[in-house]
Amino acid sequence: MALYEHVFLARQDISAQQVDALVEQYKGVIEANGGKVGRIENWGLKSLNYRIKKNRKAHYALMDIDAPAAAVQEMERQMRISEDVLRYMTIAVEKHEEGPSAMMQKRDRDDRGPRDGARGPREGGFGDRGPRPPREGGFGDREDRPRRPREDRA
Repeated sequence: MALYEHVFLARQDISAQQVDALVEQYKGVIEANGGKVGRIENWGLKSLNYRIKKNRKAHYALMDIDAPAAAVQEMERQMRISEDVLRYMTIAVEKHEEGPSAMMQKRDRDDRGPRDGARGPREGGFGDRGPRPPREGGFGDREDRPRRPREDRA
């Protein structure tokens, strides 16, 4: 049997319990066709980069699958029929990753350094120039500009 990672997006207006029910439904399809589902992750409701079928957000779910190709094809066929599934993607992999996926890992913000503006002295940057000298040959204020008659204005 082949190994797959499968991610699908469900509509924003269904509940988290309904997303879990969808995952269980598709897990049943895989198991009925001779496969098994390993890790299941629910990534929650996330914003989409563009609207999909009038949805601006979607529930994301990941499944690690060990199943024959026919089982995956049947699951994808049922996802195409379902109105609750916006998009899905199945990728064949060499082996499943251990531990949580990249989406579930907590980002460690301590590695990035301080964000309090203490970058050190700037050399030749924008802030070192001082006040701007007056322009030569130009009009300094609006009052100094010549006005056109009202008829000529566009």
